[in-house]
Amino acid sequence: MLLLRTGSALLLSVVLAASPLPTLAVGPTNAPQRQRTAEDTLRAEFARFAEMTDGTVGIAVRRIGSDRTVMLNGNTLFPMASTYKVAVAGTILAQVDKGEITLDTMLPVDHRILVSDGIASMMPHPGLSMSVYNLLELMLTRSDNSATDVLVQQAGGPAAITGWLRSIGIRDQRVDDNTAQLLYRAMGMAPVEGDFARNVDAALEGSPDLREREARDLPNMAFAADPRDTSTPEAMLDLLTRIAQGKALKADTTRTLLDVMARCKTGENRLKALLPPGTPIAHKTGTLNGLANDVGIVTLPDGSAMAIVVFVMKDSKGKEARDRIMAETARAAHDYYLFARN
Repeated sequence: MLLLRTGSALLLSVVLAASPLPTLAVGPTNAPQRQRTAEDTLRAEFARFAEMTDGTVGIAVRRIGSDRTVMLNGNTLFPMASTYKVAVAGTILAQVDKGEITLDTMLPVDHRILVSDGIASMMPHPGLSMSVYNLLELMLTRSDNSATDVLVQQAGGPAAITGWLRSIGIRDQRVDDNTAQLLYRAMGMAPVEGDFARNVDAALEGSPDLREREARDLPNMAFAADPRDTSTPEAMLDLLTRIAQGKALKADTTRTLLDVMARCKTGENRLKALLPPGTPIAHKTGTLNGLANDVGIVTLPDGSAMAIVVFVMKDSKGKEARDRIMAETARAAHDYYLFARN
């Protein structure tokens, strides 16, 4: 970790310190050029981090309350993987806002839609119900796929989730499948009915190519090019910004969502890895073969916050490279906003 931090965050601090920053005595007419210089430095860092992969990197960052955004491939479509669960949570909490359900509402867990691990492994027998609040907790903090698909069903299905996104002004992000169907597509399997684990085992047994891709953590290029269940970095950033500003949900449900996201247990080596110890971050990760994402809201030392999105797809370098890109990006953006006034 020390090497990573030396390699980017401290370098960025040195470069920014050498740039004409607000502490220098320059006239007001020089302010726009000063800001552009700092932004250009940050973009150059983003481009350098992207060279760590043989895939494609998408980055978008913004201080909450500002209309200025710094991006790399910000309008490119990326598979969301489990970061789509932010939109699932938003749709469910919008139902809470309307009084259709409460956080204490008990939802039956239909074992016919269970995916794998998590609930599916711990509670393998029919007869389970869980509260909306507990399902949200499992979905957002542990990325439990079964909890997610129970909530997708409650939301009214993928089309209803996309509809909620459109209702709050989010374009270029769409939800087309529940998690089980998304995973089938990611593995290159035809959609099937029945037990998820058995279907996957059967597909692995019958496909040497799938076994190799799974074993070597290689991307499925056809899946990466599929427009379904995708978002641009900018669209995901807009979603996070609207949530943080209270423009997507009411105050209580906004607080609930951010509090749960702040308890995220996944992605320890991603966005949060190189941030100063104790830096508050509410985030959600996503992972598939050759793909890794992390999106969230980071509270800065001055009490302001930044929204950040990092997507990596089509990568064959491996998990460590993907995680490092996200960690370096978050620290570089954090340090940039220590100086920037926008």
